[in-house]
Amino acid sequence: MISFKQLPLEAKAAVAAGVVFFSMTISRTLLAEQLAFGTQRWLRRLQMALFANALMLIGSLYIWRCIVTTFYRLSAPNSYCFMPWKIAVLMFLGLAHSSFFTLLFLVAEEPYFFSLASYTCLGAYIILIFFLFTLSSVEQVYKLLVSRGAKTNGINKGSKTVMKTVLVVMVTIALTALGLLNASQPPAVTSVVIPVQKLPLSMDGLKVVLLSDIHLGPTVGKTKLAMVVQMVKALKPDITVIVGDLSDSEVMAIRPAVEPLSELNSPLGNYFVTGNHEYYTSDVNNWFELLKSFNIHPLHNENVKIASPRSSNDWFCLAGVDDIEAQVLRYSGHGMDLKKALVDCSADHAIVLLAHQPLAAKWALQDWPDINLILSGHTHGGQIFPLNVGAYLLNPFFVGLYKVGQSTSVYVSPGTMYYGIPMRLGSRAEITEIILRSP
Repeated sequence: MISFKQLPLEAKAAVAAGVVFFSMTISRTLLAEQLAFGTQRWLRRLQMALFANALMLIGSLYIWRCIVTTFYRLSAPNSYCFMPWKIAVLMFLGLAHSSFFTLLFLVAEEPYFFSLASYTCLGAYIILIFFLFTLSSVEQVYKLLVSRGAKTNGINKGSKTVMKTVLVVMVTIALTALGLLNASQPPAVTSVVIPVQKLPLSMDGLKVVLLSDIHLGPTVGKTKLAMVVQMVKALKPDITVIVGDLSDSEVMAIRPAVEPLSELNSPLGNYFVTGNHEYYTSDVNNWFELLKSFNIHPLHNENVKIASPRSSNDWFCLAGVDDIEAQVLRYSGHGMDLKKALVDCSADHAIVLLAHQPLAAKWALQDWPDINLILSGHTHGGQIFPLNVGAYLLNPFFVGLYKVGQSTSVYVSPGTMYYGIPMRLGSRAEITEIILRSP
């Protein structure tokens, strides 16, 4: 029988990830009622950071083998640049691994340089491991199909290995720089006209500004939020809605950074629904109270009637549901409750639903086909390549406008900022200006 000591490092990392995952399950079930709320919050974040790092360790060992050990075997240690290269790779991996811990210790009004550097390295880590693995896989397939039985010149093989590694590193650096540049730009303002069945004629042309996935935290601070708020005010919306993932931190840690939201002044109201990251903060109720003080109304499985400025008899129902992650985390008093959210919403009037995740939008339409428009976020448009592919496959609606049936539309925002990694590749941050039309 193989002992733990005899397992390869990758297997040990996988075992460690399994142990952390098991501890997460135990703490959320058996120990949930025995731990103080603040302790639960801190423990949950620590467990998430450890779990992510255990999984990343498998990838880090692969990266090390590909771009450090390979050089060593090719007698590169005799080269004067091998040791600096080895140190650089070690620092790069160390920064990437530390990114998840910045959420515990380095959150303030504005991002710390260390947080920006560590999350940048995390983005580069994802790109690097993708290209290393893809190129290696293509190479192996090529060898099986074309080079079976052929003799390989050792010198040429070593040279090709070095060239492959250098190419992948250069592509990673170039894409990282491009991603940083894209994310540093202000969000694009995208104007979308959406016909809404049963919308009163007096409300034709009503302007709704949609924000999503701002992710105040280690890499997004007050300056960026203030920029977003000024851009929203310039659009002069009738209604402003924030469909979740406003923050990655608890209120106490990031209170000063949120202040620009108090300047939102849409005449028909500002509204908010939770995203999965609000529940990761374990501080949802305090966020609700803070947003209310800014005149932003949280829709906690509830609705409001938006009346026409021209006629109080003309209105539509604006509803919002809690994010579906609340059930997974067993967050007390929270969880998607569509029936409660739509109570008193008449089938004779238009219904607009705010639901953070596209999966929640799908579930809502299965249970209540009369909903006319659903506004969501969550996907970030994948944020960076190659995560775009996974986000596309995992969500029933990915990004942009979808027509469902004859009378329903779904719009998924690609996000107003970014989560953690200050990069955008194959996606663009967006503030969405939605013009509602009465058919």
